Amino acid sequence: MNESSIDLIFSADHQQVVFCADEPSGLKAIIAIHSTALGPALGGTRFYPYPDLSSALDDALRLSKAMSYKNSLAGLDLGGGKAVIIGDPARDKTEQLLRAYGRFVQSLGGRYITACDVGTYTTDMDVIARETSHVSARSVEHGGAGDSGGLTALGVFQGMRASAQHAWGTSSLSGVRVGVSGVGKVGRHLVDYIVADGASVVITDLDQKAVDRVRTTHPLLDVAPDTVSLLAQDLDIYAPCALGGALDDPTVAILSARIVCGGANNQLAHPDIGKALADRGILYAPDYLVNAGGVIQCENEVGGFPAQRARGMTERIFDTTLRVLELAGADGVPPVVAADRLAERRMASVGRLTAIRLPT
Repeated sequence: MNESSIDLIFSADHQQVVFCADEPSGLKAIIAIHSTALGPALGGTRFYPYPDLSSALDDALRLSKAMSYKNSLAGLDLGGGKAVIIGDPARDKTEQLLRAYGRFVQSLGGRYITACDVGTYTTDMDVIARETSHVSARSVEHGGAGDSGGLTALGVFQGMRASAQHAWGTSSLSGVRVGVSGVGKVGRHLVDYIVADGASVVITDLDQKAVDRVRTTHPLLDVAPDTVSLLAQDLDIYAPCALGGALDDPTVAILSARIVCGGANNQLAHPDIGKALADRGILYAPDYLVNAGGVIQCENEVGGFPAQRARGMTERIFDTTLRVLELAGADGVPPVVAADRLAERRMASVGRLTAIRLPT
């Protein structure tokens, strides 16, 4: 890690960044805590073969900050954090490594609560939970709520319906053409929702097995060989549901969709993309607003609440999305700016209560 990487930590306005290494298991991980203004920092653990330490750090910092905003907009009493494990999960993931990682999570004393992300699953959380109590998204067999992909997809679907209501005056997706890039944990469930609502769908994914799994349920779906081919089609809605950075300058330039609403985190390749989308008349539903179903499920699991509560909270993403889009229109700013303002307002107003000392 060079000096510029260290500068990045301090310029990113994070509370704490922890580098974790365990030579016997091969663990190399970074835990980034952006904010605990609203409560413990909740965010998933991403297991990914980053090309270098700086790339992993950058991802952890960006993702953890997004989690602060996501949890705030969802109305949760949780701050934002994220962890990344550097490696190929298909090759490097072992019980020893996961348990070593769990001990690092435990060492933070509850400041950070982990969950699933790209490359990690409920079975992994079960292993991590053998070393720490600060873990969510465990399997049902181990007392958890199970995989959160379905609830995350429900939230994206509600955000999509709200975006359609704002853009076209109807929340129905009947007759709408939706392109879904990435049909893994979240995308495959999203396809179920939008097909049931009457939309026509075209999908793409680098993993042919993921495509085949979706087509088993929906054999009449169109399939594009890659995202570039998908974007070349005449779409009404584009749903990026794979890794971040899906919305860059070349993508925005060729995008035909009127609405962008997907499950991927950190979809904007750089901050100016939000304005570029608005300038082209493309309505962008901020990713950390609409994909909050997963953290809502995790919060309910930690609190021991029934599944119906989490579903009800996720369905209200429809109302929050409408509020953000209406605020953006009233203030003349892109939706991502309006969403940021709402999240920051809650973090500031509720977070200040920590200054009121309670009896011990």
